[in-house]
Amino acid sequence: MMKKSRSRILWGCLCAVGCETLFGLSYICTKEATLAASALTLLGWRFFVASAFMTLCVALGRVQVRWKGKPRKPLLAVALCNPVVYFVAETIGISRTTASESGAFLACIPAVSLLASTLLLDKSPQKHQVVGIAVTLAGVLTAVLAAGASASFSLSGYAVLTIAVLSYALYSVSVEKAAAYTGAELTMAMMAAGAAVFIPLALAEGWHAETLAYSLYLPLTNTAFLAAVLYQGVGCSVLAFFLSNIAIASIGVNRTASFIGISTVVSIVAGVTLLGETFSLMQTIGVAVILAGVYIANANIGKSNGM
Repeated sequence: MMKKSRSRILWGCLCAVGCETLFGLSYICTKEATLAASALTLLGWRFFVASAFMTLCVALGRVQVRWKGKPRKPLLAVALCNPVVYFVAETIGISRTTASESGAFLACIPAVSLLASTLLLDKSPQKHQVVGIAVTLAGVLTAVLAAGASASFSLSGYAVLTIAVLSYALYSVSVEKAAAYTGAELTMAMMAAGAAVFIPLALAEGWHAETLAYSLYLPLTNTAFLAAVLYQGVGCSVLAFFLSNIAIASIGVNRTASFIGISTVVSIVAGVTLLGETFSLMQTIGVAVILAGVYIANANIGKSNGM
């Protein structure tokens, strides 16, 4: 029994690392894609591809989904918090603040997720998890601010980013509450919700800006945008959220939250190796602190099953 439980924790940790790795690499795709289109256009295409891919997998029998006889409220809570509220708030918040400010706010997600788990799931975190997440937060903030701290003093931007952080934390808690659903079922619902919200918003924006035809044909005329949409739609939306849902179900919100800083490490390394960006001493320190925090939070994996 102990061996089986430990295997489940290890599998959950691997899923969390895989998820954050995919998210970390997505920054490169996003950077290239947003040069050709607005954030809403990218989101619309992203969730169109994601929902189409999931629907195809279900139609071919590669993914099994069974909704009958299961409570709807936990499923709706997951889909509403993420991607709907989170992506809307993140997109608006980033547009109204500086990169360092938005990075600093989003770095707080693990700590807020830990608090949400404690208050809403009545799962008190272990001491090493609290310390590990605090260290990871310090590392992420160091890496983000090393890129150049600047301030927008946008109260509306700060408020919206706060909503983004809270919605992601509530998404993590909601996944754990939606234990009746498989990772595939949760992912399918999330992709459908994203498509239902962001495709109409993207079409409305294109109509208002008189760029609708350009946006509709963009994947056919811009190879970089097509690659970004395919990666974000299949890699980041379907696969990454599928891994995230499995991780939360396997190891809980607290342990899963400790891995979020990995995406920052991956994005920095990818930026240096693939885009030729500079790698400062402060960023090096930040990466080292993040990895130390992840290690501390999961150091007792073989001794304890606390989540």
